[in-house]
Amino acid sequence: MAKFDSKSFNERAFGKYMGAVPNVKLNKLRESRAIIGDARLRETFKNNTQTGTVYATIPYFGLIGGKSQNYDGVSNLETETTTTFEQGVFTYGRMNGWTEADFSYDVTGGVDFMANVRNQINTYWNADDQNVFLAILKGIFSMASTGEGAIKIANAEFVEMHTFDISAPDGGNTTEAMCMSATTLNSAIQRACGDNKHKFALVFCHSTVSTNLENLKLIAYLKYTDADGIERELGMATWNGRLVVIDDSMPTEIIPAVESTEGVEGHEAYTVYTTYILGEGAIGFEDVGAKVPFEMIRDAKTRGGEDTLVSRKRHAVSVAGISYLKASQATNSPTNEELEKGENWSLVNDGKKAIEHKAVPIARILSRG
Repeated sequence: MAKFDSKSFNERAFGKYMGAVPNVKLNKLRESRAIIGDARLRETFKNNTQTGTVYATIPYFGLIGGKSQNYDGVSNLETETTTTFEQGVFTYGRMNGWTEADFSYDVTGGVDFMANVRNQINTYWNADDQNVFLAILKGIFSMASTGEGAIKIANAEFVEMHTFDISAPDGGNTTEAMCMSATTLNSAIQRACGDNKHKFALVFCHSTVSTNLENLKLIAYLKYTDADGIERELGMATWNGRLVVIDDSMPTEIIPAVESTEGVEGHEAYTVYTTYILGEGAIGFEDVGAKVPFEMIRDAKTRGGEDTLVSRKRHAVSVAGISYLKASQATNSPTNEELEKGENWSLVNDGKKAIEHKAVPIARILSRG
């Protein structure tokens, strides 16, 4: 194994080493089947079968349907046709670098600060990719006004039917009634996808929500044993057999207090927590690579000498039943702020009609905890 310093750094060996480090959190997400590999993305972006390597429109095949006809030896058969829709898929790139000075090594008796950076890279990129997922979900639930005619109506219907809101004051309900309960998840996924609700596999929630569920004895935390044989919590749990990812970067909104007036009942300020639920295959995710994913830069003049480790990532993403439109994107890689824009997202469509919203295994719950 190459030494981890700028004089003998081998980016290929280091990349191989990093690839061998267990990426426990991403592995668990993939085990849930909510985030999966997508062969279409590999073919389009990694194998460079299209001219563009940052955005592509690929076929999205419609379902067969129609009413069966009587087979009686007399009636003629009237055949059906399927519709081929189009889906926009994209890549995004992210990079960062970490610098450590030689002097830090000297005055601490040889503490390897850069090794500390190396040990945290997977964790760092896990969190960064999760922020991308959350930006995508925010954008999808902001697309109610995207499109025209039937497509706009379909997008608005998706947002409405795939949102289960129990947070608003309603008929004097207690705060507990506006928090998660044993029936909330089942009701939300049924509203979104009807008899396809069994496809949901993954829940993203805030720790306030998970604590409430824990107090109700509805979730159990997962653990893993690291390379040193120490058992550690993953920050993940299960709820009704579905993986739960707990993260305080989940969206929250503070609703200001309203004073009571004649005919209008007031309320105290409260916080609304967004919980996302993803079904199997909701997000297609592929590592399409960067030319130089890792490299070390040596600067002998600054601060008596310092090393900088640079890391770069490129991933391709598809969202089941949802098309990325690239309507508002300034460069070849969308920022999280651009991914959050509703104008960049729409149900997959053929220009005239969109697919049925129940086919999209994505939902959200708005609650007070």
